[in-house]
Amino acid sequence: MRTLFLIILLLHGSIHMVGVVKAFRPATVSELSQTISRPLGVLWLFTALLFFAALTAYYMKAERWPQITIAAVIMSQFLITLNWGDAKYGTILNFVIIAISIPAYGKMEFNNATLKEGSGLFENAEIENLKVHRPADFVSLPPAVQKWIKRSGSAVTSEIVTLRLKQQGKMRTKPDGSWMPFSAEQYFNVQDPGFVWTTRVQPMPLIYLHGRDQLKNGQGKMLIKLLSLFKVVDEKSNDRINSGTMIRYLSEICWFPSAAAKEYLHWEQIGKHTAQATIRVGDQKVSGTFSFSETGDFQSFEALRYRGGGKDAKQEPWLVEALDYREFNGTRIPSNCRVTWKLPDGDFTWLHLEITHLEYNVKHPYHSSETELSPTETYI
Repeated sequence: MRTLFLIILLLHGSIHMVGVVKAFRPATVSELSQTISRPLGVLWLFTALLFFAALTAYYMKAERWPQITIAAVIMSQFLITLNWGDAKYGTILNFVIIAISIPAYGKMEFNNATLKEGSGLFENAEIENLKVHRPADFVSLPPAVQKWIKRSGSAVTSEIVTLRLKQQGKMRTKPDGSWMPFSAEQYFNVQDPGFVWTTRVQPMPLIYLHGRDQLKNGQGKMLIKLLSLFKVVDEKSNDRINSGTMIRYLSEICWFPSAAAKEYLHWEQIGKHTAQATIRVGDQKVSGTFSFSETGDFQSFEALRYRGGGKDAKQEPWLVEALDYREFNGTRIPSNCRVTWKLPDGDFTWLHLEITHLEYNVKHPYHSSETELSPTETYI
């Protein structure tokens, strides 16, 4: 498909060169009935060069290729309209090109916003001269939590201030719905609890959803766009979203266990292998229950969470379960998880995820060149 798009750009640019020849050597192109003046011939040349520039930018995977392509299509359609009788079929090529370029532009803008928010999340984080944890740093925690910290390896690693990770997996929106593949990137600030999570979901061929969840200063945001252009969900700064994103952050400390000793967390042992954690940010707080195995591995997290951010959203039991484990940077974490709503009419498992990459104490988000799908590969 990528090669086909390159051919379309080359073909359309070459067709516009015919208009240039018609303007300056009319007898050479007798098949075109309409006259093209020399000033318009210059515009035909400029448009052809725009298509060739778009082709080059697309081939080189330059970030700004959609803008160049869209500008070329606008100029092309203007010229086609002036010479409709001879050039009207060029509209078909313009439609194909614009149908690819506009969603790609939307994705670029969506990604740039995510990079900006991720960079802002890391902006004030101090990752130099970090202390190395010792088991004594965790003695005030419940025994089950201490055992988890030791099992994970976090009792003897450097303090974790920031992290970034990649995920892949599948999700669905209703119990009988089809599973949709997704890929995601996530950034955390552990000093000032917050995260940015961005995902790309494919519900069907050629149709994509891009979503972003965010927690900063205790305020949550949830944004979902169809083809990165059309808002499907845009919830922010209400108690339900704030609570939900804080619960999500609390559950995800299983990926950076040393955060258990942070001052914004309070723990209570409620069983031999269970402990309740409460996170407080500003005047807001939420709680959830962590369960651990006999050997100290994280097994699950459960809390009451609002299912959605609308006014009619209700709190339902929300369960995260570990399915497998993997070591990243010396820390053993649950690398495969499933997430389930425990609803009155039965369990609804809606998410399976796998962590494919994780780094601690970095100060920059993933660049597009580091992602599994670059902007130029997403739509074609």
